[in-house]
Amino acid sequence: MNAIDIKSLTFSYGDTPVLKGINLVVPQGRFAALIGANGAGKSTLIKILLGELPITGESGSMKLMDQEIKQFKDWSRVGYVPQNGMAGYKDFPASVEEIVQANLYSRIGLFRFGGKKEKELVYDALCQVGMESYKRRLIGKLSGGQQQRVLLARALVNSPDLLVFDEPTSGVDEANTKEFYRLIKEFNQKAGVTVFMVTHDRSCLAGLADDVWELEEGIMRQVSQEKEEMCHGNA
Repeated sequence: MNAIDIKSLTFSYGDTPVLKGINLVVPQGRFAALIGANGAGKSTLIKILLGELPITGESGSMKLMDQEIKQFKDWSRVGYVPQNGMAGYKDFPASVEEIVQANLYSRIGLFRFGGKKEKELVYDALCQVGMESYKRRLIGKLSGGQQQRVLLARALVNSPDLLVFDEPTSGVDEANTKEFYRLIKEFNQKAGVTVFMVTHDRSCLAGLADDVWELEEGIMRQVSQEKEEMCHGNA
């Protein structure tokens, strides 16, 4: 099964083409990374992947877990960690536990309190990222790296089949970045979770991603790991 299967996908904002007939396949269990300059179309692709932007039948196709994106409903199977996480929410009045539990809304309903089972799921997710001792802490009181790990726990609480990351370590210090990548790789290898990560950090890809794709001016191409490692070696 392919976690992501994109064929001849095009997308435009008005008369401005952004994606120009791109093709991309991420088999279940793989770790795929997408690189590219700002304005290349990466954010647009992520929005389509998450169902935030619609595509028409004439625009090519995208499948998630072998289902057409327009028919895909089980979004709990897809975990998402956005860029910069909760940065800027210095006084946001929610605890770590509440932020993670909020992603169980499809299970418990909006604006409802979780029961014992939900609390166990939240605690287990926090344990997976080493943040269980911070469960009562306000999210705005955490460092950028800690916030990203909480958002990773939020993405993991539903035991997803696919994890999508958009520049997950932007603004995070080197030590926390290394730990974040270690956690992602561990979930990929041990739990078989498929990873699709958009990143500017080409230096992290060697030994991390199975497949590297590059989006440049709306055109997608696959980059060999050997070429990436040569680039790092010459940097």
